[in-house]
Amino acid sequence: MKYRKKPVIIDAWFMDLWSEKPDWLIEANARGDVEFGNYNMWINTPEGTMKASCGCDYIIRGVHGEIYPCKKDIFEETYEPVEESHE
Repeated sequence: MKYRKKPVIIDAWFMDLWSEKPDWLIEANARGDVEFGNYNMWINTPEGTMKASCGCDYIIRGVHGEIYPCKKDIFEETYEPVEESHE
């Protein structure tokens, strides 16, 4: 049997040196869920601490508020931008 991933809208930020970190990531840092380094970030997940690298990873906030890294090529194959509503 084959399965298709359900369409889910997530928040994501490409980790680079030039863009501003989103509020949800700054809040996660204040809670101790993530630790910022110069070119890396360490994210506490249920699977253990995961390392994200500048210029290589997207940081994703999932539907339940969980935060985890995703390699750029995998992210771009899996996700596409959605129009944000301004309601």
